[in-house]
Order: sequence, then structure tokens, then C-alpha cells
Amino acid sequence: MRVAIDTNVLIYAEGINDAGRQAAVVDMLRRMPKESLSVSTVALGEFFHVLLRGGNRSRAEARRIVLSWCDAIPAFQTSPAALAAALDLAADHQIGVWDSIILAVAAESGCRLLLSEDLQEGFTWRGVTVASPFTHPRHRLLEALLKQEEE
Repeated sequence: MRVAIDTNVLIYAEGINDAGRQAAVVDMLRRMPKESLSVSTVALGEFFHVLLRGGNRSRAEARRIVLSWCDAIPAFQTSPAALAAALDLAADHQIGVWDSIILAVAAESGCRLLLSEDLQEGFTWRGVTVASPFTHPRHRLLEALLKQEEE
């Protein structure tokens, strides 16, 4: 199962804002097969911005961190079709445009899950279901993926 990672998950993984959530996210990502993970270039751009502003990282350090994520997991670009779908999603469901783009790119990339706390838990659009890494109990798809990896 392909899983997209939202900006907020990257932020926590780097230890910005909440050390407890960092440990949870890092543990969860380590338990998932690397080949199942992906991220959109929009999420990576937002991540760079947060590393500078909220993370107090230098531009060089932020670049190094973002590029290390690009080396670790595939990054998918926003196609014109994904952008058009995202605009429809933003208009039809009152979702922010950046979150809509991340969700549309996840759908276009064949993802089944989007790990995010920014969107409604369980919201499903074009085959992609939003699951927060911090909700207890975990969404059934996320739980099934993690249990599968334990076996």
C-alpha cells in the first residue's frame, strides 16, 4: 500500500514543535516499508518554509534536510491535472488549497493513505484516505499496514 506523507508529519519527524510526536512519527515511519512511502514536492516546499521559520534552521540546513527526505523516499510533482483536481477539491469541500494539492498528488500517485493531521480523519477522496498518525485508535487502514509489517 502506497502512503503519502503530509508536511506536518515531516515537521514532527524533524523534532519541530513536539518531541513526543517526533518519537511516534519516527517509530511509525520506521515500521513502514520504505518503498510504500512518498511525498509531494508541495509538502517538501512547505516543509522547507517551516524549517526556516518555526524550526530556526539556516537555509543551508533546511536544504540539506529536505534533500535528505528526497533521497529517502520518492517525491511526486504536481501535474496540471492534479492541480485542476485540487482546485475542485478545495472548492467542493472547503479544504485549503495546499492540503488539496497534497491530497490530489497522492491520489494521482496511487497512494491509498495520506498521513496527516491537517485534514479530517477518515476523509476519503479518489481512493486516498486521510489517517492521522496520532489518533487512537488508529484508522483501520493504517493499523492494518503497521500490523502487516510486524508479521
